[in-house]
Amino acid sequence: MRRAERTRRSGILLHPTSLPGESGIGDFGPWAYRFADFLAEGGMQLWQILPLGPPGAGHSPYQAYSSIACNPLLLSLETLAERGWLPPDSLRAAETYPESAVDFERVIPRKLGLVARAAEAFRHSPSDPLRGEFLQFCDRHRFWLDPFARFAALRALNGNAAWTGWTVGAPASEQDILDQKFIQFELFREWGLLRRYCAGRGIALVGDLPIFVAHDSADVWANPELFDLDGRGLPRAVAGVPPDYFSETGQCWGNPLYRWDEMERTGYRWWVERLRVLLEQVDVIRIDHFRGFEKYWEIPAGSPTAAGGRWVAGPGSRFFEAMERALGPLPFIAEDLGYITPEVEALRDAWRFPGMRVLQFAFGDEAADNPHKPFNFARNSVAYTGTHDNDTTAGWFEGMDRPGAAVEIERALRYMGVGAEGAAWGLVRTLFASVADTVVIPMQDALCLGSGARMNTPATVGGNWGWRLRGDQMTPELAERLRALNRIYGRLPEGPAGGQA
Repeated sequence: MRRAERTRRSGILLHPTSLPGESGIGDFGPWAYRFADFLAEGGMQLWQILPLGPPGAGHSPYQAYSSIACNPLLLSLETLAERGWLPPDSLRAAETYPESAVDFERVIPRKLGLVARAAEAFRHSPSDPLRGEFLQFCDRHRFWLDPFARFAALRALNGNAAWTGWTVGAPASEQDILDQKFIQFELFREWGLLRRYCAGRGIALVGDLPIFVAHDSADVWANPELFDLDGRGLPRAVAGVPPDYFSETGQCWGNPLYRWDEMERTGYRWWVERLRVLLEQVDVIRIDHFRGFEKYWEIPAGSPTAAGGRWVAGPGSRFFEAMERALGPLPFIAEDLGYITPEVEALRDAWRFPGMRVLQFAFGDEAADNPHKPFNFARNSVAYTGTHDNDTTAGWFEGMDRPGAAVEIERALRYMGVGAEGAAWGLVRTLFASVADTVVIPMQDALCLGSGARMNTPATVGGNWGWRLRGDQMTPELAERLRALNRIYGRLPEGPAGGQA
């Protein structure tokens, strides 16, 4: 029997909003292409992102008001000007923005105002060369685009309030709906161009699929029969997780739960279309909270914490069988962190989905069988120093003297004279040296940045999702340092481009 070939590869986790740029937030414009070049120069083969949807509460990409649509803030103003939809002088900001963080309160009104101007310009240009492509996009994506565009237009009419509280009864104008469709068309077009560029540089894109969707979303508004809602359209129970590493009382996410029986009755059509679109955008999909397909944590609506919830059976393999029949082979990564049972592991392994391993979880548990210890890594896994929910590795190390932290490793490293930066890079090197086929590091860890660069702190509201990379941090020296790790540990792309025989 011929031995299956294995590919050792590495990647960087960086959400597009974290890219540099002059408009105060990262987007699909020139800096995204420069980042792709940086990845290629470093011998990295993966660019992992967070969900691309339009964020709702707290600017979280995991609470988007559509599970399929893209975030309008990701549109490149430079590209809109090049197409003639914005005057060149509109790119000059009236004020400067922080380089290392997104000032959402200032960025959102200015950028969305310019996006609206571009949509209006396209609407008044019937002979625009992209008109035919736009109409084809609208027809191909009718299933989700029509309800989303209407929802987004109505949401704007109601001051962006949650749909259960809408008071403006007038229907959205066809003009407003058309503008919303154009915005999505241009977002998908720009992302498609970027994806093709990445592919040309040997970089695959890893997307993110939250298992649950926000209650205030086009998905729930347009398909209430698929969700467990009461007569007022409010959730009867919500999603979350029991007490874990991140929170002693668990996490209450607030997402409505699915009516899996109704989903199955429809052949999981909503899921099929959701995944079909995502597979047009990325090469690999990380399934956030994979364990929810085996059992999910049901919390009674209105509960102050997640501690009083209960486990309820999910659809299990029936779901993945339906997805495979409709979409073919499933390029999934199973986010199998937290409380994982043998049943969850069996579901993951039955489908041969790689699981996740996180080095920051290796040191607080002295048990020899801790799966996050490097000597326990499986080859078929994706290993991280930390995720978007962790502190940066340098920040995590610096905070190890807090009560309850793994002080034994902190003392050992300090005894050896290793500071926070050395510890962070040491764990990066440990990751690359591991047997895991795939390793991914947050860009903050490649830069050995402290806690000020943290992307998200679970179970907190405000102050998250805003970190940004500065352009001068993508240095040739850092690219060479990453390339050296890839070369030493057999993770460079094969062939002339990677320099590996």
